[in-house]
Amino acid sequence: MGKMFGYGDIKLFSGSASQELAQEIGDYLGLPLESYDLIEFPNENLFVRLHGSVRGQDVYIVQSMNPPVHRNIMELLITIDCLKRDSAGRITAVFPYMAYARSDKKDQPRVPISARLVADMIEIAGTNRYMTIDLHAGQIQGFFSIPGDVLTAFHILSDYFLEKKLEDVVVATADLGFAKKGRNFAAKLGVPLAFVEKRRVENMRARATTVIGDVSGKDVILVDDEVLTGGSMSEAVQIVKDHGARDVYLSFTHPLLVQSAVEDLAKLPIKEIVTTNTVLIPPEKRLPNMTILSVATLLGEVILRAHEGRSVGELFNE
Repeated sequence: MGKMFGYGDIKLFSGSASQELAQEIGDYLGLPLESYDLIEFPNENLFVRLHGSVRGQDVYIVQSMNPPVHRNIMELLITIDCLKRDSAGRITAVFPYMAYARSDKKDQPRVPISARLVADMIEIAGTNRYMTIDLHAGQIQGFFSIPGDVLTAFHILSDYFLEKKLEDVVVATADLGFAKKGRNFAAKLGVPLAFVEKRRVENMRARATTVIGDVSGKDVILVDDEVLTGGSMSEAVQIVKDHGARDVYLSFTHPLLVQSAVEDLAKLPIKEIVTTNTVLIPPEKRLPNMTILSVATLLGEVILRAHEGRSVGELFNE
């Protein structure tokens, strides 16, 4: 089937930010990770040298854009340029987490739209297609002129909670911006929805102030797309607890967990933290109540379907 596009075999590469995930994808596909040299010179310039030819091949490079963000982005761009100059048949950039996705519009004067810049750089480097998971805002797809597969970990996370068969549950979003996705989560579980409302207090940062909906005496699943410092989640947990919630679960896709996020989450009265491996969570950041679900099968299956020219939507009955 792969030959129908005129591309050769799948060649799977891993950037240094996503080696464990790429290895899992390779295991799913029954393929080895291609080897190459990545050299960092004393002036912090990066240099990539492939060990084998990719001429005419269907190449996938897996590299998330988690911290160190700029090094990881440059490594991805340089590797793509290297693959392009070795005449790869098609290059797909697989970045499970996209940095700068929050900078998707001019919401104040004299600011950049950095998400568009990142999309342009990926394209200009020589990428033919892209794959990512749970973009912060859907319209970022429009910043790319190349086709892409914008996937979601929604099914992976919601299926996990379905299997737990929790009783008397409410899904709550940590802020109103996530309301639509929260509604989908609640609908799939067949449970009510609540919202933690945040307001900007006297020109200060937004603070969680109240809960819209009934959480009293119920288990609460707080959902979001990414957790950075954990500030919003921490406030949301305290607010739902103040409103009489029983057990609280956190569910989110991208566990960036920067600064004191892990320490802060460890202090919270949370039953379980459920997240994915779009971003590597090193052993020192893994809490005893943390469950990490893998996106490798999802990405591996989509890579296979993209290679063979089959529908990705069918995976999700779409």
